[in-house]
Amino acid sequence: MLFNSFSFLVFFPVVLITYYVLPYRVRPFFLLLASCFFYMAFVPKYILILFFLITVDYFLGKAIEGAKGRKRRVYLVVSILSNIGVLFFFKYFNFFNENVAQLAHFLDWNYSPLLLSIFLPLGLSFHVFQSLSYVIEVYRGKVPAERNYFTYALYVMFFPQLVAGPIERPGHLLPQFKAPHHFDRVNVVRGLERMGWGFFKKLVIANNIAPMVTHLYAQPSLEGPQVLLLAALFAYQLYADFSGYSDIAIGAARTLGYDLTENFNRPFASRSITEFWRRWHISLSNWIRDYLYYPLVLGGTPHSALRLYASLFFTFVAIGLWHGAAWTYVLFGVLHGTYLVIGSGTLSWRKRIFEALHVTRFPRLYHASQVLFTFALVMVTLIFFRAHNVEQGIDLVGSIPIDLTKLFDVSYIRYDLLTLDHLGASKSILIIVVSAVIIMEIVQYLQARKGTFYILESQGHAVRIALRYALVFATLVFGYFAAITFIYFQF
Repeated sequence: MLFNSFSFLVFFPVVLITYYVLPYRVRPFFLLLASCFFYMAFVPKYILILFFLITVDYFLGKAIEGAKGRKRRVYLVVSILSNIGVLFFFKYFNFFNENVAQLAHFLDWNYSPLLLSIFLPLGLSFHVFQSLSYVIEVYRGKVPAERNYFTYALYVMFFPQLVAGPIERPGHLLPQFKAPHHFDRVNVVRGLERMGWGFFKKLVIANNIAPMVTHLYAQPSLEGPQVLLLAALFAYQLYADFSGYSDIAIGAARTLGYDLTENFNRPFASRSITEFWRRWHISLSNWIRDYLYYPLVLGGTPHSALRLYASLFFTFVAIGLWHGAAWTYVLFGVLHGTYLVIGSGTLSWRKRIFEALHVTRFPRLYHASQVLFTFALVMVTLIFFRAHNVEQGIDLVGSIPIDLTKLFDVSYIRYDLLTLDHLGASKSILIIVVSAVIIMEIVQYLQARKGTFYILESQGHAVRIALRYALVFATLVFGYFAAITFIYFQF
């Protein structure tokens, strides 16, 4: 069930009202049933896969807690292999076989690949990471094993964040399912506000950009300025789409009295790639840091710079592969890993160079240049992220330096770069998108300045009501309501 669908428009109010009408003791079970219904609206049979993993991890979690010595590690390994095995089968089996077949052909071996006609269960990557965080935390002794099967199932299946996160930790979410949640008008208003903001991002920004990006990627060739425009459009499409989903998820959970992890913090205001990953898909970045990067760095000796850089690079290759079974995603991760290794290795002498050039005497200009440079680096990686194949991505990136002088030609920008034929959309749509992006950036700047998402609460009652109605009006009038799924659903 898509958040941006009529079905959800009916489903959510029914769940919200019923939840608060029911007695406290049955509310978690009702939420579990509602979450199952929500997931089964996509492909009903795939819920069996989720419950297979839920059952395996539930019993292995208790086994890990009750075991001693080597048995605890054995149970942990069984859980990890079960989760990764299911994920590999559905997401990577065909990709692996296709590449083995290509290698065999290159070596002149006789190998016929077995390719399966299977579809990736929705949100399986998110489900697996959330499940693994539970068994790892139990193994580390940071959380007790959950005794109630249905509570653990709800931890994994909770419908607001079931399909595309945020990836929750057991220590944060499980206790909330055991605490009483009374109707709180402030929570409901805040949650609906957050959901409204998420719908604005998705429907007005992401959905309106989507046809333009699709149109541009279908072109046989693009000039440098066109590629830059494409990269910028897709960067904001992806951000508005995914952060919009997170806003809706966090808002929906808030109306029910639950607090989900923040997943974004103005990533395009980052001054470095390191900072970018602290602000972008925060729950995934933190998961990878705690359960993959730290064990790689600290799991052996010596703790040399080479080991640190190799672990950093491998971690981001894994992040790329997590996104999808394609070399474009691997290259996305490779580029980010390369950026970070080079950035870390050259940090000290870059500081000395900037100090020698007295660049830091102009902090605002220095800050702005860092933000623009970081955004440019991210845009290059996102070209591959969205490309149909590696070859297309290389062609697009390779064409960026060509004819960039045209960016200073007003007539070119006006009559060629921003025309209907080039963008696959009218100029009015482009104006809507640009205006909406500016509004989004201003709002996010004010939120960062005030240190809270809920900046309307400092305004008067009349202003709050007017702005809420304006948000709904803008979404209804300027939103593109085609059934365009959220981009991260495919992961």
